[in-house]
Amino acid sequence: MGATARWVRADLRAHRGESLFLVLATAGIIVSLLLAGAFLAYAANPWQRVFTQSSGAHVWIQTKGTADPAADPAALAGLDEVDAASGPFSTAGATAELSGARATVQLRAAEADPPDVARPLVTAGRWLGAGAGEGTGSGAGAESGIVLESSLARALWAEPGDSLKVRGSGGAVQTLRVTGIADTAEPQYSPGETPGTAWVLPSALHRVEPDEFRRGQTIGLRLSEPDDTDFAVQQAVTKLGADQIAKVSTWQGARADAEGGDRLLGLLLGLFGLGALLAAALAVAGAISTRIRGHLRDISILKAIGFTPAQLVRTFLVEHAALALLGVACGAVLTEVLGPRMPGRVGEAMRLWQALPAHTWIPLAIPFGALLLITCTTGLAAWRAGRVPPVPVAQAAMPAGRRSMPGTVRRALGLRLPPALVLGWRGAFHSRARGLAAAARLAVPLLLITVVLGAWTTLDRFEAHPEQVGLPAALTVRGDDLDGGTVRRMLADRPEVTAAYPGAEVEALVPGQTGTITLRGLGTARDPYPFTVAEGRAAHGPDEAVAGQGLLDLLGVEVGDWVRMTVEGSPQVLHIVGRSIEPEDGGRVISTAVDTLREGDATLRPGFYHVVLDRDADPAAVGARLSASAAAQAQGGQLDVREIPNPVDELSAVRGVLAGLVTVLALIGLAELSTTIGAGVRDRRRDLLALKAIGLTPRQIIAVIVAGTGFTALAAAVAGTATGVLAAGWLIDLQGSSSGIGAGIAQQPPLAALLLVGAAAVAGAVAVSVLPASRAVRQRLADTLSDTL
Repeated sequence: MGATARWVRADLRAHRGESLFLVLATAGIIVSLLLAGAFLAYAANPWQRVFTQSSGAHVWIQTKGTADPAADPAALAGLDEVDAASGPFSTAGATAELSGARATVQLRAAEADPPDVARPLVTAGRWLGAGAGEGTGSGAGAESGIVLESSLARALWAEPGDSLKVRGSGGAVQTLRVTGIADTAEPQYSPGETPGTAWVLPSALHRVEPDEFRRGQTIGLRLSEPDDTDFAVQQAVTKLGADQIAKVSTWQGARADAEGGDRLLGLLLGLFGLGALLAAALAVAGAISTRIRGHLRDISILKAIGFTPAQLVRTFLVEHAALALLGVACGAVLTEVLGPRMPGRVGEAMRLWQALPAHTWIPLAIPFGALLLITCTTGLAAWRAGRVPPVPVAQAAMPAGRRSMPGTVRRALGLRLPPALVLGWRGAFHSRARGLAAAARLAVPLLLITVVLGAWTTLDRFEAHPEQVGLPAALTVRGDDLDGGTVRRMLADRPEVTAAYPGAEVEALVPGQTGTITLRGLGTARDPYPFTVAEGRAAHGPDEAVAGQGLLDLLGVEVGDWVRMTVEGSPQVLHIVGRSIEPEDGGRVISTAVDTLREGDATLRPGFYHVVLDRDADPAAVGARLSASAAAQAQGGQLDVREIPNPVDELSAVRGVLAGLVTVLALIGLAELSTTIGAGVRDRRRDLLALKAIGLTPRQIIAVIVAGTGFTALAAAVAGTATGVLAAGWLIDLQGSSSGIGAGIAQQPPLAALLLVGAAAVAGAVAVSVLPASRAVRQRLADTLSDTL
């Protein structure tokens, strides 16, 4: 052990820079992998925690108002697949307003005690009941209380004790006091898409919506087999009748909505972290192989004096395992200590992760797995040391395969190119296998850097050109108590508005009646909506539609198929002529013209307008001016103006992470360059004698070594960036397809950025190789026995 320790210390002193790069790169990889685990837990566990603690329902079925006793949703509790039920509850649509903030809500009648199944978890205030507060409108005490779902409360900036103005379908306004805020595992409030949930007592619900035919019912079903959701929904629709179903939501959809961009961020971190780990493992393997070639004489001497192959393998293994352990420990400690203190969602994710039970073993498992991979790679490379013969084999001064000058070198010299370039090219690839292996190892971090640039450029595309990724409109405008003509005139009066497209949305039962999807009408046949069509063509004729990737996957159909769905109890058959990029609702949207929807319902009127603005217009400022103009011009009417959310807003934290990953990959590349330079200087020590003998000056010899390293880096840059562009497009489109948005969102990095990466790699290789080359030239050169072994 003493001899092994002395060997390790001497080798580390001789390779300080390379060892430091490996430690820093390993630490950065561990930070990336741990942050990936934190974001994945942050994405999934809040919803899972609420679902478990509240005994959440796997399916929520909302029915229409009817006097038919056969359509009573209470009968669904007796289905064989249902383990327990929550409700049914009477429901009513309404609009809530607080200090200028407005939101659509679904009021749900509840009792003074919360239900046992799908129980709202009160996080602030209290549940409905006696002593909940005094109302200020009609009714008082508990009858005027309301409990808001937490996402709805955030949208309204509401807290316990605030007074909400709630407007029903008839226009009457009731004032309800917020008694509490609760978390649920149901779909959260989304402006313009999903109404927020609020609980009131039955008497308060009847005051807001006195018309019983405008009230509906909703019931939550907790299943004995959660994976049988589709079958349970099919049974429920069969029992109640398709014409009675207003909407169906499942636990899978609620979980996907809750995860949002955090899961994508975690997957990105995990993918790049694993790629960086692979690059680091290859760099370590290359470093060990190079050092073994450089220590062949020493290894032979150690074997001759009694060292066993196992002892030699252990020597190299202990050294690099110690470096890996140091890097892993530094990365883990930095993440655990500094992670919770970081600003934004990174720190929030780390704090939540540390509070979860899984945090007791995952931060140990990830570093241990990374250390195990590096150690296994090290062991495979160190195994070569045990195979070195005790008696070294002398190498010929001129190997038989290279006695004649290569044709490429002869032609280059004939063109009178600088000797440093010609000899540098020959030195870089005089051993084709070693030269290509070195270029391939250096190409891996460059490939990953190119993929990072692809992700960054795609995010920029979402921000700078949203119309290319399915977001041509910037605002959604709804007119309460305003007719369509008035809304259109208000929009036309604004110079920033380029176009305003009428729209309407209905819930449709999918074929097989296992769930509901969004059937959306946008634009008209005369003024079609500018969908971003990635496959097929836009919808122009009657009964034609475009669909998102999520809907195509859900229904198992392709572009060109006909789809039959049920809307308001009536069949609707549409021909899918194109696949559009749909960032909303996980791509589970089918879109057609408003005219097509009117064919099934002549009374259908636009429920909103999608507004396209000038490129330089500020959506927030235009929305504020529209709201102010409506308040000044309309008698009692208001405009509900909302910005259409951009998915990239949820990934704002990814840019800093991507920059950190580039730094980690650059460290790995520097470590690989150190290995390549050291191997090149050692392997060409005898060539230096020849170069000096034919009259090359020290500067020319340095230029030869530097050129050789530059050519290796150039080959790696070309291969890495070219492969990285293809890999980035494939990975981003694959993620787009799996998320439901659809393929076609990937944006290739600009050519200037790729050239900059290649130039930086070559310039860095040249700069790093100058000092080792100068040292090699200053050394006393002699053709010794050690150079022939």
